[in-house]
Amino acid sequence: MGFLSNDQLTFIFGLLGNIVAVGMFLAPVPTFYTIFKRKSSEGFQSIPYSVALMSASLLLYYGILKTNASLLISINSIGCAFEATYLIIYLIYAPKQEKMHTMKLLLIFNMVSFGSMLLVTMLLVKGSNRLSVVGWICAVFSVAVCAAPLSVMRRVVRTKSVEYLPFTLSASLTLNAVMWFFYGLLQHDYYIALPNVLGFLFGIAQMILYMVYKNPKNNGEEKEDQLAGNKEVEQMTNENESCSVDDPDKETKISTCCFKPKKSNANKKMEVICTNV
Repeated sequence: MGFLSNDQLTFIFGLLGNIVAVGMFLAPVPTFYTIFKRKSSEGFQSIPYSVALMSASLLLYYGILKTNASLLISINSIGCAFEATYLIIYLIYAPKQEKMHTMKLLLIFNMVSFGSMLLVTMLLVKGSNRLSVVGWICAVFSVAVCAAPLSVMRRVVRTKSVEYLPFTLSASLTLNAVMWFFYGLLQHDYYIALPNVLGFLFGIAQMILYMVYKNPKNNGEEKEDQLAGNKEVEQMTNENESCSVDDPDKETKISTCCFKPKKSNANKKMEVICTNV
């Protein structure tokens, strides 16, 4: 691409970054459709969306301070709108405890922290130093956005289920990090470029986890074994009402187990009573 100037390449990667970032903002739509369908947000967390709203707000402010940053302003304006919408939906359907937790997060991140940063940088920091201070703050929160899915990744490893790890979100995060890394690199804006290295690594890690745990074969085999065992026990109780377990030397009888079927209107359950003899 030697025939393209640095400014042209910057615009291309910035435009691609906008397109991919919109896809990333749309990725949680299935998650929130599930929340809407269930009428409950149980099992989902609001932390990634609270941090993402804070990050988008900071980057929007950074873009306003920076010259020739219309692409940063456009995408982060869209990001603020999406994240605010997701949080509103979450608050509508969240249980009381999660609702209070989310309100605390919004108060801490988006009102106290962001408001304090605005006041400090506008009143106490002047000139080009203001852009540097805000840039460092943006870099820290960009890293926080990348690290926010760690809690979900931990849950995936613990439960061996990818129910709460949408693959589309992970893929969008990875592509988004690539585009904005090159955008920042071409502009020599390392407040944008460096955090996206971490974003790329986290995105790859999430996709690997998804591929590893997307087919929980072990869980299916365990369920099949359990069903087979239940059928075998039921067959034994149908054929014999009692059984005995003898000593290996065949000298004394250790215990007698009596299988008594318990009938109900819905299911036949078995009660096992073992007595020492």
